[in-house]
Amino acid sequence: MAAPDAPAATVLISTGGTIAARTTSDGAVPELAAGDLLSAAADAASSGETPSGGIRTVDLMSVDSSAMTVADQFAVVRAIDEALADPTIAGVVVTHGTDTMEETAFLADLYCSDPRPVVFTGAQLPADHPDADGPSNLAAALATVHDPAARGRGVQVVAGGRVLPARGLFKVSTTATAAFDSVRTDLPRPVLDDIPLGRTARVDMFALYPGVSPGLIAAAVAQNAAGIVLAATGSGNTHPDIVAEVSLAVTHDVTVVVTSRVPYGEVTATYGGGGGAVDLSRAGAIVSPWLRAPQARMALIALLTARAEPETIAEFFHASGD
Repeated sequence: MAAPDAPAATVLISTGGTIAARTTSDGAVPELAAGDLLSAAADAASSGETPSGGIRTVDLMSVDSSAMTVADQFAVVRAIDEALADPTIAGVVVTHGTDTMEETAFLADLYCSDPRPVVFTGAQLPADHPDADGPSNLAAALATVHDPAARGRGVQVVAGGRVLPARGLFKVSTTATAAFDSVRTDLPRPVLDDIPLGRTARVDMFALYPGVSPGLIAAAVAQNAAGIVLAATGSGNTHPDIVAEVSLAVTHDVTVVVTSRVPYGEVTATYGGGGGAVDLSRAGAIVSPWLRAPQARMALIALLTARAEPETIAEFFHASGD
């Protein structure tokens, strides 16, 4: 155990992703361990020094984030929780692929009531690229843990010189080092208790568009989805045939959440006409004002796994946008 006056340590959890990838004949593949990433970050630190305190490394997994399962994402959340169980830890940094970072970071934020910083980071360029951005991102993430302003702010994401809250985050570029933006940086943070250990609820997600088949929703219901998230057009609008299928899904005890495929702005039930968000709400769907489809899906998975009632789920999404 560290001496009482020793600087608090940081836990670095690595999960793979581009930050840990080298270029091979089969494309970029995660190969580097947490220790390798830490060495590169020390070289990239602007001060030339490692952050105060020791750094403990955990090689949790080594996968592209696009290949993660929900079980993998909950494993990351549990690893963070286990790290913070040690009162001598200053905070946690997680290296993660950028493809699904917005989902896993948000899932971690759903269970993050500890004031100590939890910071996700990754990279857009492989570790062996001449302009690799991973080392500088990791150095910045490690420094963020020891920034007093980072305490009590939940999970944050560091990339391309920006520090953004996980809640409301989405990826905005496939190539730019400033990979992320936020629908809103001051979203409320209702949190959940009791990280699940077993099987989680299945939630399907569909993007809506002109000519979309209503059968997609019927198929999800038939395949025993517990919930469905719809990335609708505009401010949560769609075709009347979709509304009819949503109504049927709700009668089968399937929870339906509606958000927008538009990246910015609040989603409100404004339009009717048979296929608007007003109609979807009347059919029993819950409108997500700010959380877009990937994060709304993670919230719904967590809530349904906890066996939350529809009223509780509706209140969560309402409280996420006050």
